[in-house]
Amino acid sequence: MSSQTNIGLPEALERAAAAFPADADGIRPANGDPFALLSLLDSEATTRVLEWLLIHEPDAGAELVTVWADAGGDAAEPLKRIETGSLPKAAQKVLRRAHHRLRSRGESVPQPDRGTVVATLPKVVDELNLGLITAIDPSGTRMAYLVEANPSGGARMFVAALNEERGVVEFDVFSAGRSKIKQFIRDVTQGGGHPAIDTPPDSIRALIERIADYQPEGRPLPRAFSEWRQRIARPAPGTATPGELALAALGPSEEKGGEALSRAVELARERKVGPWPAKPEILQEVAQRLKDVSTGVVIVSGEARQEQVETALDEARGRIFDAEFSRRTGERFEEAAYVFWKNGREEDARACLAASRAFREEAPESHPIARAMLEVVMAPVLTAAEEKPSAESDPSLLVRP
Repeated sequence: MSSQTNIGLPEALERAAAAFPADADGIRPANGDPFALLSLLDSEATTRVLEWLLIHEPDAGAELVTVWADAGGDAAEPLKRIETGSLPKAAQKVLRRAHHRLRSRGESVPQPDRGTVVATLPKVVDELNLGLITAIDPSGTRMAYLVEANPSGGARMFVAALNEERGVVEFDVFSAGRSKIKQFIRDVTQGGGHPAIDTPPDSIRALIERIADYQPEGRPLPRAFSEWRQRIARPAPGTATPGELALAALGPSEEKGGEALSRAVELARERKVGPWPAKPEILQEVAQRLKDVSTGVVIVSGEARQEQVETALDEARGRIFDAEFSRRTGERFEEAAYVFWKNGREEDARACLAASRAFREEAPESHPIARAMLEVVMAPVLTAAEEKPSAESDPSLLVRP
């Protein structure tokens, strides 16, 4: 169960205004009044705000649904336009109850769309205010997409490759007609590998802003990014990144160990998240230390060899997961939680939030997720280090512990 607190409709709407700056002038004057909100926002904006509340401020969203369903008529129209497929289960239940009340009073309510979530994206594209983001790949990079209207006609798309260690790796701007943009979106949301998922554009801007601040000194920002930075990396103050949206919706993990963190270890070992390696020069040092274990002049028993490997791995954890790398790894796990959450995998999302908390609050030597990720990165070297030496068949060459 989420530990999220009911903050009240006025404050929830203030957060919605921060998430949708273009709608803020219609949200804030309503001052928490559900019917004033209806009169101040157009139909698309009302639907957009209600959907956001149901996802990110579920108590406030449920309050709006109840009030508008009780009023019926035009007030209930936003409830009929919501695409329920991408909503959390609790929000879907709230809407189903509201739809049932409306039908029982004789009002027409469209049947729920049984198609995929992706099928709703072209409607969003028609509004020309769209954000998409992919999961983080094993190297630590994800793709982010922003679509907006092009003043000269058609649409404009910003495409960025983002990495906590390497900063903004790539950045491109494309202009095309809406049909081509829609086709591209179908490709990136339905393709294999790491399909993109619908994400609030300003949350993507917040993530881009954070990653750009991590740009290494020796790696200049892409020229096109520098030209467009004010537009695509300057969200309203306090705007949440996708991962922070997941944290707000699911609540912080109450456990530093236990089932959630154990599941995070499984995800790392199964390569469902990570391994997001550290800088090559650091990994080379660790690899050399492990190689020294396997090629040492003195041959030792298998038990002693394993002990040497364990010692080398413990030393490596502290060397690799310093304060900065641990913090950024924690941020990556938080962002991974958003993708799992939006794909309906809440248990895995909570596992990632537990891992994020561990990396931010604990020394890497004290939790297993750092060890699991290191073992995945160093798997080939570990295999060689743990193999029995050919001379081990002669007991006289062994040094017993």
